[in-house]
Amino acid sequence: MKNFRHQHQRPKKNTLIIGREAVISALKERKQLERIYLQSTIHGPLIDEIRELAANELVPINKVPVEKLNSFNVSNHEGCIAQISKIQYQDLQQIISFVVENGETPLFLMLDGITDIRNIGAIARSAFCFGVNAIIIPDKGVGSLNEDAILTSAGALEQIAICRVSSLMKAIDDLHLNGIKVYASEMTAKKSIETINFSDPAAIIMGGEEHGVYPAVMKICDDSFRIPMTGDFDSLNVSVATGIILYEANRQRS
Repeated sequence: MKNFRHQHQRPKKNTLIIGREAVISALKERKQLERIYLQSTIHGPLIDEIRELAANELVPINKVPVEKLNSFNVSNHEGCIAQISKIQYQDLQQIISFVVENGETPLFLMLDGITDIRNIGAIARSAFCFGVNAIIIPDKGVGSLNEDAILTSAGALEQIAICRVSSLMKAIDDLHLNGIKVYASEMTAKKSIETINFSDPAAIIMGGEEHGVYPAVMKICDDSFRIPMTGDFDSLNVSVATGIILYEANRQRS
């Protein structure tokens, strides 16, 4: 994988779709879009149509002030700009079926509320290196998988399957229906990581640093675990914790 130097970049103009009708056309053509930026003060039939189509295609919408749209340095945006995705999102069930048909034991990683793209990039690197079949993200409440995230991942985000879903709870149901157990990383869990059997089909869910895994999601997981630590400190950074967990999963499977 290539080396990188992290820096924030304005999206290139050729990655943007500008204007309401152009965005509607892109959605109807089912182009892969990372997200849509809508001026927070605009309304009307075209905006309603954009919202409906975006919901159907699991494309996040960010309501932003006009200054944010102007910062893209494009004219005639009509309060609406979409960003073309560099990630080709995959269908979760198709990925599960592909993994099983290839004779592999499924290992999935789910991200719940992780918004820092540097953490997401680092997580993707570990996931790729330790044999994760796919990363599952919700369509809302997760950082944008933009050029900065891809650079931070050293290209891993372009090499590992990414499944964008409307609901992590629905995704967990789908995993359960396919015989895949879901385990949550939680610093206050009673069980330690080495007691969890990652050799069987498994999915690991990592929560954001502020809230962790949301209670409603935690409730339907099969079990939770913690990483034992000797130091007296609140918690590990989520990307560091993910690397440790995936190393343990890979160790068991090896």
